Amino acid sequence: MSDSHRPDVSREPGGRPLGDAPDEALPRLLCDTRALTGQTSAPGGALWRLAEPGRQLDANIVHLPPRERVDTHAEPDLDVLLFVVAGDGVLGTAEGPQPLTEGALHWLPHGSRRNLTAGDRGLSYLTVHRRRPGMRIRRRDEVAGQQPR
Repeated sequence: MSDSHRPDVSREPGGRPLGDAPDEALPRLLCDTRALTGQTSAPGGALWRLAEPGRQLDANIVHLPPRERVDTHAEPDLDVLLFVVAGDGVLGTAEGPQPLTEGALHWLPHGSRRNLTAGDRGLSYLTVHRRRPGMRIRRRDEVAGQQPR
């Protein structure tokens, strides 16, 4: 398609420029995941975190060096999306191991127990979930998953 036939995506249908409103949130590029995960000797841990003010999501790009592991755990409150950016590994679940391959997108429902093990090339992955609720005081029976009396 020639440039003369492309719609002007920088303007609203009425012609007003996008981002013209003083308090309008603007989409933007956050990072280049290929450049971020392309380091063969990257240290383990978070390589990037979403830190934009007013966000409703939390997101991280995490790197595990070859054969490193995240121990078995469960996220009690939040569903998590896990997208494999680079490398490979194994997702341990109650139904058995699932391969983690570059480009794979996994849903980790809240309450599910899982662990991660990086393969020989290491594992870099993006996690995305709702922003954690603030600290709150709960009754002991709520924490244990029991119904209140």
